[in-house]
Amino acid sequence: MRAKLKIQGPALATVAIAALITGMMAAPVVANVTDKDVLNDQSTTGDVVSNGLGPRGQRYSPLKQVNTETVKSLSPKWAFSFGGEKQRGQESQPVVKDGVMYVTSSYSRIYAIDVRTGEELWQYDARLPDGIMPCCDVVNRGAALYDDLVIFGTLDAKLVALDIKTGKPRWKKTLGDYQAGYSYTAAPLIVKGMVVTGVSGGEFGIVGKVEARNAKNGELVWMRPTVEGHMGFLNGKENGITGGKANKTWPGDMWKNGGAATWLGGTYDPDTDRIFIGTGNPAPWNSHLRPGDNLYSTSRLAIDPDTGKIDWHFQTTPHDGWDYDGVNELISFDYTENGKTVKAAATADRNGFFYVLNRTNGKFIRGFPFVKNITWAKGLDKNGAPIFDPSNRPGDPKKMKKGESVFAVPSFLGGKNWMPMGYSQQTGLFYVPSNEWGMEIWNEPTAYKKGAAYLGAGFTIKPIFDDHIGALKAIDPKTGKVVWEYENPAPLWGGVLATAGNLVFMGNPEGYLMAFNAKTGEIEYKFNTGSGVVSSPITWEQDGEQFVTVVSGWGGAVPLWGGEVAKLVKNLNQGGSVWTFKLPK
Repeated sequence: MRAKLKIQGPALATVAIAALITGMMAAPVVANVTDKDVLNDQSTTGDVVSNGLGPRGQRYSPLKQVNTETVKSLSPKWAFSFGGEKQRGQESQPVVKDGVMYVTSSYSRIYAIDVRTGEELWQYDARLPDGIMPCCDVVNRGAALYDDLVIFGTLDAKLVALDIKTGKPRWKKTLGDYQAGYSYTAAPLIVKGMVVTGVSGGEFGIVGKVEARNAKNGELVWMRPTVEGHMGFLNGKENGITGGKANKTWPGDMWKNGGAATWLGGTYDPDTDRIFIGTGNPAPWNSHLRPGDNLYSTSRLAIDPDTGKIDWHFQTTPHDGWDYDGVNELISFDYTENGKTVKAAATADRNGFFYVLNRTNGKFIRGFPFVKNITWAKGLDKNGAPIFDPSNRPGDPKKMKKGESVFAVPSFLGGKNWMPMGYSQQTGLFYVPSNEWGMEIWNEPTAYKKGAAYLGAGFTIKPIFDDHIGALKAIDPKTGKVVWEYENPAPLWGGVLATAGNLVFMGNPEGYLMAFNAKTGEIEYKFNTGSGVVSSPITWEQDGEQFVTVVSGWGGAVPLWGGEVAKLVKNLNQGGSVWTFKLPK
């Protein structure tokens, strides 16, 4: 049996420490997590120490004990409940080190769990103030491990580092003013001993930025804003603006509250020594108020981790008028063409197009639609810029209360939203959780006010097919071909995991954890977790056995913003639990 000791921490968070009684299995011994551990995460099978199973974010594991032949016998080992009434959306990807799992949950909570038994070792609840303004549910997407710390962000825009053994706070830093709309929901990224973070809050007219801090003590190393005109910092000193004069690509003073939030976090490519991070929509949504490209909104940025300098950028939706953002993960991968290795990176954008870039310089290699019936653009030009269809931009309201509405595909929730895709080194395919939907959208007059929504638009989301919204697609990045597709009735809102067992794991809002044949798309396994899955599965090896874990708990942006789609999923039950599976011995 276990004994629990309640400790009142400085943040009034309760930390529960579990101790094993004599005669039972010894508690896991926690070793420090090093930069080498993070860099090798994809190839080391005994742990998962980073979001994305490695800094490149490929979400691929070389494990194959669970494969297309054995997966049918996959069974639950244990389930852990987050408990309480704070359920809502559970979008966390757990991390695992030395027999302990660290998993975040809604309302900025985090738990340490013994992976052998599913028992809680400690719990930390952030003390959130009144008046937080999370845009799209009270979610948290995961933690980072470094040294003897577990680091995660909170809804009031704090970054908290906890002792990995006890859950006691070691340092805490503020990322932004929550009363102005700043928040933080992403999983931090570890690069060269630094913890790299973005910020959320683009719908409130905040200014996006990327920060790098010493992971051991939280001290700021550099800060890079993502809107022209704002000052960056290096080693505590101002080091110039973000690459252009104020209002160079913004009219008047619109840059001062320009959005471009970095709310999904980033990836890191050791080959080029660059951080890849995406930026959100320019503010406000009403694009008629801010003619121009509005840099660096809706872009992928390559940032020098030593200085915070933007090495290159690629903008997917210049002058965004549909809230398509550009935050989706940019995943590094190599492929061979004409006998030469191409150092590429790929992203599936909210705007419905899939892009392949040269990751050494950001040059466009190819792009193609990955969802159907796109209306806002007629295609991409030779440089990857969208060919706009002027008739499908929401109308200018001018002095009217409402401008002319248009039906745009995809909806602002995107052909793919936050839910990360995966890349299989075995098949060479990307597995993209996507959605087929559109929206009625119109513009309205608006003005910036601190702490208030800064949209200038209205919308209603609608399905475009009768039988499905969600679609998991296996895409060949060299040709744009959809090799196979699985259609799901409800929208997909969780990430994927590819393995060398020729499997792709994904959950759906109907509650199932599913395993697909990576080559054919055939469903090899499914298990109902009791609530919708909007998280990203992981796999690792413990005591010679392969484990698979997924967090279950319906929520996220769809039931909050989904219009007619939200009505279709209103009967889905909320939850909050961690399910861990393995094969029988």
